Amino acid sequence: MLFALAAFVALGVWQVKRLHWKHDLIARVDARVHAAPAALPPTARLASAAPGTLDYLRVKVTGTYAASQTALVRAATDLGTGYWAMTPLHMTDGRTVWINRGFLPAGTTVPQASKTTPSDFVSVTGLVRPTEPGGSLLQSNRPQDDRWYSRDLAALSQARHTGPAAPVFIDAQTETASAPASGKPAPVPGLTVIQFPDNHLQYALTWFAMALLSAVGIGVVWRRRA
Repeated sequence: MLFALAAFVALGVWQVKRLHWKHDLIARVDARVHAAPAALPPTARLASAAPGTLDYLRVKVTGTYAASQTALVRAATDLGTGYWAMTPLHMTDGRTVWINRGFLPAGTTVPQASKTTPSDFVSVTGLVRPTEPGGSLLQSNRPQDDRWYSRDLAALSQARHTGPAAPVFIDAQTETASAPASGKPAPVPGLTVIQFPDNHLQYALTWFAMALLSAVGIGVVWRRRA
């Protein structure tokens, strides 16, 4: 029971530390999301950054879309089920980065999605997101059938023959084009879900309650032996 008491206290303290870490993370992400857009970091930094370091960084990129290389990735949003329209952007600095242009309803085809892509110079403001290799929790990507359940950048680049692309993609918030496309319906941007589970206080209270019960149990046993 003494061991259990020590273990429960340690777990409670650990959850308190996790609570402070999570609140700090939420504050940092909130600051990034609402910050003025910055330039996309160099590819070397994108590739070497620790997981989560650049997530939700708000950036602004300019260039031209490769409409013919558009891919549709299954999506479930507040607007219903459908697809994310993923299109590579050839940036003015020579790099290529995948852009999630937004949500398209179920039934949209790749040719239809391509027609919604501006053919001229565009400026995109959005949030940096990490690649999603493999597929979803329940389904694996099937590049051979052009069926995509996650935004796996390496697989998308290989399937669409884009050449080297940035190891992150950008969830578009706004898109400004010099020659907007006429295809309909246009992708709906700005649907990035930013949500972090924050149950650490509840867990901490649970562990400390278990520690208190262990202490009471120790007291009962001690009195009986006395």
